[in-house]
This record gives sequence, structure tokens and C-alpha cells, in this order.
Amino acid sequence: MVFVFIVKNRLMKNTIAVLALSSFFAFTACKKNETAVPATAKAENKISNELMVDSVKVNDSTKITDSLKVNYTSKLLVFPSIKDKKLLDSIYFQNDKIKDFSKAGLQAYLDKEKNNYFTSLKNDNKDWVSDVTYAQNWYSSSHMNLISNTNNYMHIQYVGSGYEGGAHDNYGFSERVFDLKNSKKLELKDITSMPKSNIETILMKNIDKINSGTMDGDGEVKNSEMLLVEKIPASDNFYFDDKNLYFHYSPYEIAAFAAGDITIPVSWEDLKGTLNAEFKERMKIK
Repeated sequence: MVFVFIVKNRLMKNTIAVLALSSFFAFTACKKNETAVPATAKAENKISNELMVDSVKVNDSTKITDSLKVNYTSKLLVFPSIKDKKLLDSIYFQNDKIKDFSKAGLQAYLDKEKNNYFTSLKNDNKDWVSDVTYAQNWYSSSHMNLISNTNNYMHIQYVGSGYEGGAHDNYGFSERVFDLKNSKKLELKDITSMPKSNIETILMKNIDKINSGTMDGDGEVKNSEMLLVEKIPASDNFYFDDKNLYFHYSPYEIAAFAAGDITIPVSWEDLKGTLNAEFKERMKIK
């Protein structure tokens, strides 16, 4: 299978791991409205004068047993104009088996991953699959979405979801920004010299600036009321626009599942005096 987050629920077991492999998680029936981000760019759309974007997809299903049906969907973006192998390896970091970055090569990869997934469920997991005695529909879904390409900073969101038994579906996100001018993945140190401990203080202060929309009998519940951690990490799961740097956290990462995914903004004003000179100039931050 492919992608970044693994959240497995097999027959009422809720085992959560964050690894650089296996299937992504998109939106579920338990999921709140998606955190506000710019609209995904369409495939084969010329995002800039130099960057051309296409995509490959797979969508198939199979019956594992009389009671169990499984659906598999996946989408990878294709970048015909990007030739730098190191950059491509970083873009497809969750798919380290990819050697051919052409459209045909990526399509062949997805088809193979789909077949491996179905075979695994049919052959490698007979013991627990055979315990499914009532009708169930399981699925694995993973997608790469191009969110923006501004000033040669390309933001890709990797998102996926899955259900393999248990109380609910699960989903997760990975945000990555690529510096196309310098052919590399953008790191936090390329944006700001502020120590992570200071950023973490700001994250805790700003935790409720974009609430998740979770409701209870008394109305909207604040993100801060559902935290599972004493310190919010300044992770590599970030993106930005002209106003803020945003840190995106998947369910269970810092808060209860009911909180959904949480996005915390850190304004350029919060980072004043620590912004990287090249970044500040390219983003036209005053």
C-alpha cells in the first residue's frame, strides 16, 4: 500500500501508528468539515509558466469473503516538467518503491499497489478476515492534492482514509511544501530561525484561533478542551499563505478523535525578526 499515515482498526482494535508507508486516510463519516485550505488545483492545469501537473488514479473493489467487500482508491500527481530525481524522491517520499516518475510508470505503480493490497487481505490475513461474519464494506483511500504554487513554493497535501473493522474510520494528513527554485523540500529552518520551543509556546497560545467545529450540548467545543498533550510540537507538517504559517495535526496526534484534524496558525507578526531573508523577500512579507 502507499502513503504516510497508518491508522488500522481491525475488529475493534484501534492501533495507531504514524509511519512513512502504507495507506492514507481521507474523509470519513466521523470526520468534521475539512480544515480551511485553498481549493485543490485540477489535474493537467498549468499552475505556473513552468509547472505542468497531471495525475493518475486507480479505483477498484473486490470481495474478500461473502460478507466482506473492499474498495481501493488512490491518486498520484504527475509532474512532467520536474526532472530532478532528488526532488521527485522527496515529492513521492511515501512511495520509495517508485523508480519511474512518468505517467505510465506511476499508473503501473498504483495498479501494482492495488493488487498487492487485495492479495494481502485475501491471503495474508485469513485468520482475522474469516472472523467477519456480517456484511461489511472496508476501504483504503489515498490522494495527493496540489493546493498551491506561489512564488515557486509548491504545497502538496497528502490525505487518506481507511476502514478495516472497528468503531470508526480513520484519516490523516501530511502537508509538504517544495521549493521549486532550489529543488528541495522546504524545512522549518528555511522559514524562521525561531527556536522550536518558542514556536511551541505560540502554538499553545493560538490553539483556539481556528476551532475544529466540534459540538456538544453546550455548543462549540474549543480545541484546547480536547488536547491530549501538554506541549504542542512544532512539527514538519506545515504550510503557509501570505498571512500565516499553519501547522496541521491529524486526529489523535495532539487531541481526541472527536476534535478531528486541527490547524493552528502562526502569523508572520508572531515570527517577526526571525524570518529567513530569502523567504521573506519571495513571499513579499513586510
